[in-house]
Amino acid sequence: MKDYGHFIGGKHVAGTSKRYGDVWNPSTGRLKDRVILATASDLNSAVEVAKQAQPAWANTNPQRRARVLMRFIDLINSEMDSLAALLSSEHGKTIIDAKGDIQRGVEAVEFYCGIPHLMKGEFTDGAGPSIDMYSMRQPLGVVAAVTPFNFPGMIPLQKIAPAIACGNALVLKPSERNPGVPLRLAELLIEAGLPPGVMNVVNGDKEVVDAILDNPTIQAVGFIGSTSIAQYIYARGTANGKRVQAFGGAKNHMVIMPDADIGHAVDALIGASYGSAGERCMAISVAVPVGRDTADRLVEQLIPRVRSLKVGPAHDPEADYGPLVTKAALDRVTSYVEAGLNEGAELAVDGRGLKLQGYEDGFYLGGCLFDKVTPDMKIYKEEIFGPVLSVVRTENYEEALKIVDDHEYGNGVAIFTRDGDAARDFASRVNVGMVGVNVPIPVPLAYYTFGGWKRSSFGDLNNHGSDGVRFYTKTKSVTTRWPSGIRDGAEFAIPTMK
Repeated sequence: MKDYGHFIGGKHVAGTSKRYGDVWNPSTGRLKDRVILATASDLNSAVEVAKQAQPAWANTNPQRRARVLMRFIDLINSEMDSLAALLSSEHGKTIIDAKGDIQRGVEAVEFYCGIPHLMKGEFTDGAGPSIDMYSMRQPLGVVAAVTPFNFPGMIPLQKIAPAIACGNALVLKPSERNPGVPLRLAELLIEAGLPPGVMNVVNGDKEVVDAILDNPTIQAVGFIGSTSIAQYIYARGTANGKRVQAFGGAKNHMVIMPDADIGHAVDALIGASYGSAGERCMAISVAVPVGRDTADRLVEQLIPRVRSLKVGPAHDPEADYGPLVTKAALDRVTSYVEAGLNEGAELAVDGRGLKLQGYEDGFYLGGCLFDKVTPDMKIYKEEIFGPVLSVVRTENYEEALKIVDDHEYGNGVAIFTRDGDAARDFASRVNVGMVGVNVPIPVPLAYYTFGGWKRSSFGDLNNHGSDGVRFYTKTKSVTTRWPSGIRDGAEFAIPTMK
């Protein structure tokens, strides 16, 4: 067992704290390592190092910054197997899922290798008499990111890539539950040629998050996690004059129309609801069949599929999904199953009490399926974040659309149909930030932006894509006029183009 520290100024440091967090192996249920929880003083030290390193990095031309990212991609790909194994050992997701986690992050890095183009400003020749105008994008300075446990590869990479590509220095606070991969990524960046201090990792809990929000040098904070914490970070960060991008919880619906291919819809639901043990902010947790016949056929086919799901340790190549991340997470999800039963929902498949031979202490939960869930139930209103799917029956399309729109979260949604008119109408009208048409998990690729609506997101700019550049830069507009075009005499009226 080892102690994870921090990565500051291009090297590992223990910091000044005497507090520790536990890092578990969810597959075995055994304590794996410890992580040192930083103090505010540790955070401030990392910020000072970043502040010293940032100006030289900002003055490195964008093409050379892109070359560092290109080498970084090569290094990640060369270590994909070991990174995925490390990720799985601390998170619990299967090896193939862990590789997908990292690969989606790599795709964001690939996009920001185009930073020489993405940071280009605009130019207008002859905006007025002898006047030219142009704009330029410049880095903010020192920025921070606070990332969640459920994607310890993808989400840190989605924050790292735009922040440093734009010329900022970054302080990353990953989840204390699985710090191994973010620390290794920091090492690989140094190996790729990133100057020490431009990328720093500080492990910790609320104490260090508050220090990030209060530190006056940090200009922007990116966050992904639960809604309550997202709202807190947004409020405290903006009150301190920071730019904040905070993404919260979700309750993603899939509407199944009467004309949909039920087999196709069931396949999609199985993967989207139970993959990664449901620990995805884009997981489908609510199925909304339209019409009694659609609902009956859907549930009839879902029941045997959920019962046959194979749950196993992260390294089992035949497992559909692995354990939940911690015992606390397992207990929390199990409590929701009990709440659903108490509220009168029909538990068509009960996955509680699952024990695997040789892994009896692991944090496992079999797939759970509720039918006849209603919008007033706790299991419908709140984000469960586990392998639990709820079926909410509706009579018609308009009722299904209203159910989606009335929920407080608006992260992702999908509709399954053969009708192009219905799909087009749904995509246009639904009050949700990311929409899939016959696509169960509508996570945009890295060159589009990711972000929900309503209480799933706080802030004006989305994650990755072009919004990543906008978030991590500030725009400066320059108006020029040279002496040959200047008239004699003072001008007291505001200049116009009339």
